[in-house]
Amino acid sequence: MEERKQNTTSLWTRDFTIITAGSVISMFGNAMSGFAMSLMVLDISDSTLLYAVYIAMYTVPQLIVPVFSGALLDRYSRKRTIYTLDFISAGLYFIMAAVLATGWFSFPVFAGYCFLLGSIESAYMVAYESFYPLLISEGNYQKAYSIQSILETTSAVMVPVSAFLYKGIGIAPLLAGNGICFFIAAVMETRIRSEENYIETQRSTRLEDAGRIRQMIADTREGFEYLMSEKGLMAVAAFFAFIAVTGGVSNVITLPYFKNTFDNGEYIYMLVWGCGLAGRAIGGGIHYKTVIPASKRYIIALCLYILNALNEGFYLFFPVPVMMLMCFVIGVGGVTTYTIRISATQSYVPDEKKGRFNGAFNMLFMIGALLGEMTAGFVSEAVSERTILMTAMLVEAALALVIIGGSKKHIEKIYNREN
Repeated sequence: MEERKQNTTSLWTRDFTIITAGSVISMFGNAMSGFAMSLMVLDISDSTLLYAVYIAMYTVPQLIVPVFSGALLDRYSRKRTIYTLDFISAGLYFIMAAVLATGWFSFPVFAGYCFLLGSIESAYMVAYESFYPLLISEGNYQKAYSIQSILETTSAVMVPVSAFLYKGIGIAPLLAGNGICFFIAAVMETRIRSEENYIETQRSTRLEDAGRIRQMIADTREGFEYLMSEKGLMAVAAFFAFIAVTGGVSNVITLPYFKNTFDNGEYIYMLVWGCGLAGRAIGGGIHYKTVIPASKRYIIALCLYILNALNEGFYLFFPVPVMMLMCFVIGVGGVTTYTIRISATQSYVPDEKKGRFNGAFNMLFMIGALLGEMTAGFVSEAVSERTILMTAMLVEAALALVIIGGSKKHIEKIYNREN
């Protein structure tokens, strides 16, 4: 009991509190503007294919940027990268808000803007995911990542607010509001004091007389070599690359399905997936208070990977109340597998390799997401949305058995370790 109290107290250090508060502000702003942008594209284009193109333009830069930014961020300040990119994002949202306020809109220009935002977001996420673990005190990884999951879930309450405001005041004020959120978050992040000792460690591994590009290429190659040498990490990365495929399919299929099937379908969509968010919030709270026994984490994760895939594959075939219940179960299961996976891998990978690992992992994830988004967009012209999603999720459930189940020995040593 005494140890538990000590861990709880030590988690909320000054730096951890700052990064958490900054995340809350930027997450809320992003959730509010992101959904409004999706509604705007659907309203203007009235096409699932163009909607898929819009999503893909945000995703494409995340195929390349993470792996190279990961290599750079293992040698340079992740903290400085985080607040610099937040300042840049604030400026971009202010500019786009001013342009759209004039009533002018061009889909190609907007798609290019999304491409730029995607590039910034992909570099930011590698920096954030590699820096965040450095602010977590020993023994508090599960609690820290349960908090992060709760915050991501709670920020989704801005989605219905976004829909209401979008209908009432339009897109421009929402983008400006997001710019303000990014600016506040960036100012807060400049106050973090944590020392980045991995930079000094990495200096001893620098190639002699190597320029930045040559060093970056060498570090990038080393990152993939490290991932390939760790069979457990490689199996997890491969499985999550396919989860990204099904996630891309779901992203493209779900909102258009609800809009085309129900009157005021976007509100039904928010109601159904609101139950999923409630499940994530409740599950995250449970994981903050109750630590999952280390010896059970692998088997719990495997079972939930399969259950979640089956639930998401079939929920669109049921009445709305049943959809809501199934999404609640998906939410609880999703936050549980997320907490197990992220706390295990981030505590397992050495600090000086986190950037390269996260960059390689994110690149594989984004390749899967782009493949799923574009495939769903094209196939939806000929096949029903429900059939597409069901097929994708059945394959995901099968791959959970083959990849995660087949790599038990290697994944268990990562998932079932104390962190």
